[in-house]
Amino acid sequence: MELKNSLSQLASRASQLKDKLMTEEATKNALIMPFLQALGYDVFNPLEVVPEMDCDINKKKGEKIDYAIIKDGEPIIVIECKHWQQDLDIHKAQLSRYFVATKAKFGILTNGIEYRVYTDLVNPNLMDEIPFLVFDIEHLRDSQIESIKKFSKEDFDIEKIMGSANELKYMTELKKLIKDIIENPTPDFVKSLAKNIYSGKFTENVLTQFSELVRKAAASYINDRIAERLNIAVKTAEEDQKQTDTQKVEIPGSKKQEIVTTQEEQEAYYTIKAILRAKVAGERVFMRDAMSYCAIILDDNNRKNICRLYFNNENNLRIEFVDADGNSERIHIDSIDEIYNYSDRLLSIVERYL
Repeated sequence: MELKNSLSQLASRASQLKDKLMTEEATKNALIMPFLQALGYDVFNPLEVVPEMDCDINKKKGEKIDYAIIKDGEPIIVIECKHWQQDLDIHKAQLSRYFVATKAKFGILTNGIEYRVYTDLVNPNLMDEIPFLVFDIEHLRDSQIESIKKFSKEDFDIEKIMGSANELKYMTELKKLIKDIIENPTPDFVKSLAKNIYSGKFTENVLTQFSELVRKAAASYINDRIAERLNIAVKTAEEDQKQTDTQKVEIPGSKKQEIVTTQEEQEAYYTIKAILRAKVAGERVFMRDAMSYCAIILDDNNRKNICRLYFNNENNLRIEFVDADGNSERIHIDSIDEIYNYSDRLLSIVERYL
């Protein structure tokens, strides 16, 4: 949990500062050194972290790696850093040379936002072409945090990391392939699916039609799976925190009235948290229910209003957005799933507060 909180703070820091980082050195100081510190390393102790370590190989002199993490007097991780706007693809060969020269077991190529972690799964002592772990510090998933934790000073264990590196590598590549297939299905893939439900001739028009249907069906299936998981989360929250579902408020001069947080409001709350996870950690998104609406806010701060849910009439679900000028707009939705249609709007609102 401590690492997760540290990385969440670093993600916020990166979003706030990156546009002001004009040089590679500024990127290292503002983003990369804090990342190493989050992993528990003392960046000012040369027995743990060596900056600008010599990586001379053969007759080539003056080669230096930005950082080397040391254990028992030997480098175990070498880190090559670039400016946060740099494309990392063109610098992989440079890290590969340093990897061989230092005989480190792991190499990290980073611009402070994206991290690519390599090892030598294919040929011993030669850095693989494909990283086994890739993550964006601003959009971390829990599974990635668990993988990152294995590189912390406290948990570092080469055998454990190598045990999962092979699986992570192929999982990463397979997810890329699946993403490409879903977003841009090949004609062969479309035909292989469509032939199970369509017996006619595959003309160009039919292929175009089914290509679009495959994309839509895949997106719908993914949304359904997300909704299922959110429903499970809602039910768990209801069981664990029943005392928060119904709150009592007293209005002067009247009888006590109940504020009831409905299942639809809970589902919408978890849906919005899932959407905003692309920008902020889930624990920063709060729900405050009131008599006439349910507010979704950032950092438990009423001044950081993300949206309001008007769900008191189950036949008239409405979501309200307020722009930077204070103008509000209430939009009718037919189902909770429709909130995903406003993902960009929700994310842009949160960006204002960041």
